[in-house]
Amino acid sequence: MTSTETVVSVAGLHKRYGEKVAVHDVSFEVRRGEIFGILGPNGAGKTTSVECLTGLREADDGALRVLGLDPARDGTALRERVGVQLQDGELHPKIRVREALELFASFYARPADGPELARRLGLGAKLDAQYRHLSGGQKQRLSVALALIGNPEIAVLDELTTGLDPQARREVWDLVEEVRDSGVTIVLVTHFMDEAERLCDRIALIADGRVVATGTPAGLAAGARRGQVMRFRLDRMSDDGAAPASAQDSDPEGAVVGPVLALLEALPSVDAARASHGELVVEGREDLVADVVLALHAAGLRPSDVEVARTTLEDAFVELTRHEEA
Repeated sequence: MTSTETVVSVAGLHKRYGEKVAVHDVSFEVRRGEIFGILGPNGAGKTTSVECLTGLREADDGALRVLGLDPARDGTALRERVGVQLQDGELHPKIRVREALELFASFYARPADGPELARRLGLGAKLDAQYRHLSGGQKQRLSVALALIGNPEIAVLDELTTGLDPQARREVWDLVEEVRDSGVTIVLVTHFMDEAERLCDRIALIADGRVVATGTPAGLAAGARRGQVMRFRLDRMSDDGAAPASAQDSDPEGAVVGPVLALLEALPSVDAARASHGELVVEGREDLVADVVLALHAAGLRPSDVEVARTTLEDAFVELTRHEEA
């Protein structure tokens, strides 16, 4: 369960490679027990940020603390407590799952039981299989197992599902949630918006080496909300409440549609209403759907084949990035 204890603190992180500035000014905090997402497009500075906080790279500037330790100064102690699954990490094609677990376990003073961990992560039947014979999803499960073999308090998972098919992605998502439920804090690096929405308790949105916003996926989407769009066909209700054929189809001259558009446009939550290809399209604000349904019901009409578009995390990212560039 997520607590208020801060286990990762990054403030004013800067990192340059020659003339290229990879991270301009990144700051965020991770709480114990949560899945914290670092979300942004490829090249945004996500991987560089986590490499600095895990001690794999040294920051040029900024204050970093992980479990109270300085990654640059306390690397040995930190590696005992933090597991890392690196982007594009590969093993020797002929190494067996059991051998990989034994090798990585040898790096730690008090490692987990490798075969038991493999069974818990769905690899029990693959202990003697060579790495080259594993499916994409099984390779990612092994990556997670290797990140957890040291019994870490924090696991950093970088681009965990890149290249996986939809079924394998969902299996890995279930696995990440199981790991979090076991008490491990997770820092998840991803450029997939749907992945962040599904898994993350909170997110730092990164673009061009800067954090443009932090918050819950729902909170970020709501904060960037530009309105709702409701699409539907219009049915006329009979006296018993049943709905026969579409009112648009039965009234090609628009005697129904025209007055209904005027009715909807008068609602305080509606910004615009129009007819399009046999549908009505209504744009407006938070109370749009409820206001439209109630107004139509009062007029003896009801919407059918209703679709409501909601603001997504991707919408929020586009909006926030545009504001940042402006």
